[in-house]
Amino acid sequence: MALRPIVKEGEEILLKKSRPVEAFDDRLGQLLDDMAETMYAADGVGLAAPQVGILRRVCVIDIGEGLLELVNPVVTAQSGVQETLEGCLSSPGKCGITRRPKKVTVTYQDRTGAARTITGEDLLAKALCHEIDHLNGILYATHVIRWQEA
Repeated sequence: MALRPIVKEGEEILLKKSRPVEAFDDRLGQLLDDMAETMYAADGVGLAAPQVGILRRVCVIDIGEGLLELVNPVVTAQSGVQETLEGCLSSPGKCGITRRPKKVTVTYQDRTGAARTITGEDLLAKALCHEIDHLNGILYATHVIRWQEA
């Protein structure tokens, strides 16, 4: 495993749409391992591949309940609304109150290519939306309704 540099806001790659993963191989496994190590080292709860300079539909999340590895994730259902504080490892020192769904269901593949589904509420729903937005070239600032002091 290796720490990878986190791409910061202002870099063009963060605004590009990621390509689907087709090869479920050792390179994907290494990327997932490196992303998890990088996320934990940065004290984050999520990290998407574009944030480490890779335009692939891959993200990792850990809200304190164990590591989730999501490949080719898609939000298939959402409900409710939450307004909560949100930040981003690519935007250090900035945070704001965002409006996000309170509950989301996401289909994805794991590192072996197996199909999975997860439903998340509250913090997990926010993290899933945040990381999937990264895969679509969307930054959390799009959802900010009020900026806060970091």
